[in-house]
Amino acid sequence: MDNQLAQISTLSQKDKGPAFIALIPDILSRSDPSKLTADLHKLVDTVVNQESVGLVVGRQVLSELVKILGEGSIKDAELRKRVVEDTLNTLQPWIVNTLRFQLADLLEEEEEWSEAAHMLMGISLESGQRLVSDIERLKVYVRIVRLLLEDEDSVQAETYYNRAALLVHPGLNDRETLLQFKLCQARINDYNRKFLEAATRYHELSYVGEIDEEERRHMLLAAVTCAVLAPAGPNRSRVLASLYRDERTLELPTYNILSKMFLDHILRPAEVKEFEKTLKPHQLAKLAISSNDRLASSGGQYDAGGMDEAATSTRTGPATVLDRAVMEHNLLASSQIYNNITFGGLGALLDLTPGAAETMARKMIEQGRLRGSIDQVDKLIWFEGGREEDDAQGKAGGLGDVVEETEDTGAPFTKRWDTQIRLTAANVKSIHNHPHYSLT
Repeated sequence: MDNQLAQISTLSQKDKGPAFIALIPDILSRSDPSKLTADLHKLVDTVVNQESVGLVVGRQVLSELVKILGEGSIKDAELRKRVVEDTLNTLQPWIVNTLRFQLADLLEEEEEWSEAAHMLMGISLESGQRLVSDIERLKVYVRIVRLLLEDEDSVQAETYYNRAALLVHPGLNDRETLLQFKLCQARINDYNRKFLEAATRYHELSYVGEIDEEERRHMLLAAVTCAVLAPAGPNRSRVLASLYRDERTLELPTYNILSKMFLDHILRPAEVKEFEKTLKPHQLAKLAISSNDRLASSGGQYDAGGMDEAATSTRTGPATVLDRAVMEHNLLASSQIYNNITFGGLGALLDLTPGAAETMARKMIEQGRLRGSIDQVDKLIWFEGGREEDDAQGKAGGLGDVVEETEDTGAPFTKRWDTQIRLTAANVKSIHNHPHYSLT
């Protein structure tokens, strides 16, 4: 039977139908019930699940089979019942899946994203009746993820993304599906607040030529947004440097905040408000402050550092992801300006209570994102060196480091002053060489 089916499958489309139909009476004439059932199952499975057969031929063969069974060609009622049930079990997933794909297409056209996703979720991809290839399953999973993310359902989207990730391997050669998977990966990281990973993936995709130019610009914009929202520190500095060097970012509305973050300039409230308008709802998520941090951030145990108490902020921590990103950036930027700063002074700069400012600095120092130390007695934060001295952070923005042999004078503040002068000169040169400032 296998050989006969294989031979018929090689025929032209117009000859396949009659050849398959001719097999039906021969199969039904078998005296062995188990042989009859097995061979008929193979025939139905071939015309339904083999792509080379086609829908037209499949319909012809199945219509003829239903007609013959209805004529009572199988006399044994029990055997006939087994044959009909087996045929129905083979056909049902095929018919249901086909209709589900069609309905999902219609729902997607009407922008009913969640409904379309749930329609695809009902498709049987693990059925033993039909062998589904990895690339077919990957396409369905990626499409489900994309649809769910359109409706901001990142939790369920991540479940299907994880299923899709198991199917991705070096042997897959469907370029379009793999690009869609990478975009889903970037968006999942974005929703999960893994902004550094999301920015890196978005920026990588913005260079892919197969993607439409407008889409690539959108991905570049998303990369800048995620980089700005990422936790301040050496890793973000690398991503910011990569984006700052990309000449395409000059045309983006977020270029101003990108350049200020890269150059370690203090961000002002008006600039932050303008950037906030470009964010999506999940990027404006509220942050919860732990009870320990709330207690440590209370202003009762700190003085205002000589400032007017009425002017001291009452905020005990960042309220949103953007708040945290801006405060951490301004804290890092202040480390490039000051040798030390009081808790009260830092609180005024960040619009936090002195205790909350000290808590933020302490956490960044603990995590290796800020070089410095805290003097609890004098209520001072001392900054150690600058990013220009940290090879991991690469302050020249990755625009090129200059190694110089300097004499050890034993005067740390003199050395720091000299280093700041060199850094300022390097920044001026990098700005002068940047295409945005070049003379035409």
